[in-house]
Amino acid sequence: MAKVSSEELGNQPIGQLLIKQAVPASIGVLVMSLNVVVDTIFVGQWIGAIAIAAINIVLPVSFFIAALGMSVGVGGASIISRALGASNYEKALKTFGNQITLVLVLTTSIVALGLFFADDIILLFGGKGEIFAPAKVYYKIVLYGIPMLAFSMLGNNVIRAEGKPKFGMYAMMIPSIGNLLLDYIFINLLGYGMAGAAWATTISYSCSFLFVVWFFNSKHSELKISLSHFGLDLSIVKEIAALGFVTLARQAVVSVTYLFMNNILFNLGGATSVTAYAIVGRMLMFALFPVLGVTQGFLPIAGFNYGAKNYERVRESINIAIKYAAILASVIFVVLMLFPEAITRVFTSDLDVIRQTPSAMRWVFAATPIIALQLIGAAYFQAIGKATPALLLTLSRQGFFFIPLILILPKFYGEIGVWMSFPIADVLATIVTGYFLNREIRKNLINKIV
Repeated sequence: MAKVSSEELGNQPIGQLLIKQAVPASIGVLVMSLNVVVDTIFVGQWIGAIAIAAINIVLPVSFFIAALGMSVGVGGASIISRALGASNYEKALKTFGNQITLVLVLTTSIVALGLFFADDIILLFGGKGEIFAPAKVYYKIVLYGIPMLAFSMLGNNVIRAEGKPKFGMYAMMIPSIGNLLLDYIFINLLGYGMAGAAWATTISYSCSFLFVVWFFNSKHSELKISLSHFGLDLSIVKEIAALGFVTLARQAVVSVTYLFMNNILFNLGGATSVTAYAIVGRMLMFALFPVLGVTQGFLPIAGFNYGAKNYERVRESINIAIKYAAILASVIFVVLMLFPEAITRVFTSDLDVIRQTPSAMRWVFAATPIIALQLIGAAYFQAIGKATPALLLTLSRQGFFFIPLILILPKFYGEIGVWMSFPIADVLATIVTGYFLNREIRKNLINKIV
């Protein structure tokens, strides 16, 4: 079996290896984020500002279902990285087969429920008034493609666990590029409106799924599974669930956040405020792509070396990942503080939205320079298989701090209280993550370094 690529995770210099892992991951996140951003621009310019708000209603639902694939992918990838590091290839194969079975069962079941309760779900997530009709058109079509996206998310994480970051990047780029091309055809040329935007998204997800299937059936993958690997192994399923629940819980909290934000902002400022949040939300996905890329690149390195008991390399990977991510986050902060109005005008020509969004954007990204510690710290616990601290730290920002803040501060400060909640939650979550990461390193990592 060809093991060279995965073994590189254990012997290349950490700085060089992190760049090798993080650059393709960053490009993948960038292209995927650009897809969301440009898709929003196309919809805003060719359909209207209300269409942006409509898509923002659907996103938390579709993201949550896709997160099922991502959570199973991340949980299983942690096991696979450590199994490859320990040369336990049979466990890696069995884990991958179990991942596929779990995603198939979970996503098809939830999509069926999502379609049955479509109207109730759209209203619950803030699809009220003039937003409801276009949101429903988009929702019902996109939901059909979400299982394909879930499988792509699963495949992307396993590909990176194998040490093949370039192919993981391709898996993320294909739906993004495909969606933009199909958006232009379906919306601008053929005039299909919201239905065109939805079909462009669904077809692009299917293309990514086909690429992932091709990869694992090609010579590039080490994971050649057979039918016996698809049978669920209870111990592996429990480990996938424990680690994957971290990612799923994070996305569930994100979906709940959208639910609260869309409803609170609609009550405070109507569709204009929901649209402003949609634009800021796209920038949250897009602008942080290099930081998220470093985080994704860090995961297989930390997991592989922890499995191989190379604890000095694990510690080094933490320090270098935080350093790189902090530098990138600081650059992003400067750009967003200087040009929020210019960024807003790219999305829409609606003057009300243009007046409201820049201030919101500055508040939301005010604490960006410090988020590297928060992201890498939570990712470390997930990489080494410690599900409980990974879960608690992942939920700390939005679950423990942000949601209570957006329920309390608007009562005193109105809409500005909503935007103030973002940096306050970032600061509190970073303090908590720093404390637990430092304690873990001192108590359980340094002592193992010979």
